[in-house]
Amino acid sequence: MFEGVLERIGSRFARSEPRRTVRELLLGLLAPIERKNGWWLAEHAGHTGPDRMQRLLRTAVWDTDAVAGDLRDFVVEHLGHRDGILVADETGYLKKGTHSVGVQRQYSGTAGRVENSQIGVFLAYVSPRGRALIDRRLYLPRAWSDDERRCEAAGVPDEALFATKPELALAMIDAAVAAAVPAGWFTADEAYGLDPVLRAGLRERGMAYVLAVACNTLVNTTAAQRERVDRVAALLPEQAWQTRSAGPGVKGHRLYDWAWVTILGQDEGRHSLLVRRGSDGQLAYYLCWTSVPVPLARLVAVAGSRWSVEEAFQTAKGQVGLDQYQCRGWLAWHRFTLLAMIALAVLTVVTIAQRLVSSSADLVDLSLAETRRLINTAIRTTAPAALAAAWSRWRRRHQSIARRSHYKQ
Repeated sequence: MFEGVLERIGSRFARSEPRRTVRELLLGLLAPIERKNGWWLAEHAGHTGPDRMQRLLRTAVWDTDAVAGDLRDFVVEHLGHRDGILVADETGYLKKGTHSVGVQRQYSGTAGRVENSQIGVFLAYVSPRGRALIDRRLYLPRAWSDDERRCEAAGVPDEALFATKPELALAMIDAAVAAAVPAGWFTADEAYGLDPVLRAGLRERGMAYVLAVACNTLVNTTAAQRERVDRVAALLPEQAWQTRSAGPGVKGHRLYDWAWVTILGQDEGRHSLLVRRGSDGQLAYYLCWTSVPVPLARLVAVAGSRWSVEEAFQTAKGQVGLDQYQCRGWLAWHRFTLLAMIALAVLTVVTIAQRLVSSSADLVDLSLAETRRLINTAIRTTAPAALAAAWSRWRRRHQSIARRSHYKQ
């Protein structure tokens, strides 16, 4: 699988040297090394210095956009499904100093507070076959986009104007639609759901959505009346709520109470408000739109898939070092994150393919972390492969016992 991906992207590189270096970098991202920055990756590859890794990211001639298209095609080839969902979200990269492109003091969900950081907006593809990150954009604050000298020093292209995070998400959606990615749904959190331009753009493109919104969002309950969504939910009778699963979790199905209310909209199609109630009584609100009527179960499934992108971030950072780069420039940031996404996609596809041939009722499904452990055990240690496989089965069997206990509760 790994060599197949390298063959797929190989023609995008002008010379053989960067082709060799990208192979070594991707192997380093999958390796069990402490850090995944240029120095550590170069040492893992056996280089005498970090120059080759840094040159690959900063100045080597290769078509970054074409490789991004290859990644998207690879994910669709293996995970594509007619029930595919696009999920947008952002993640922060804590930084020191002021020279890294896009860095400033801003709210970072990673830190949970305002910090000196970069913000990347990502698009994930989620289907019944699996999930993977397929696109990314670096958020460039106005303090950067309005400063020509600063942008020039960081290598920001002239066409990279200021764009809000929802605008970046819509641009990635357009790229996915142009590439015929099989997805008819989009979901995201409040940062995107509260943007009326994004919602209108999705309706223009005929893409159904389930978008989280704040409790004070106003909706049209009648032609002459607008109400806050929390007020609408407060007026619902108890029989309006139905218990549904938002998908399987670590400790069982994620069960919530759901209520579904039709609202009015300016465009054609079905506009509705979806309300989720947790076991603690906390409510969450979603604005929904579909061009044709759909059942409640479908909206709940789409709303539940939003957590997939956060799990993808956690996996990408923990397994392939998505946040461990040492890049200051625009091009280097986009190249490193792209290669980390490719490593994650390879790991995902290998894991899913292996599940199909080695599934067992007594074992939990093979995880990405377990797949990476098995690969590196086979490559880097002298222990017999059978011993590594036996330990893997032992861990998965005990995890299965724990999962069954949680599900019983």
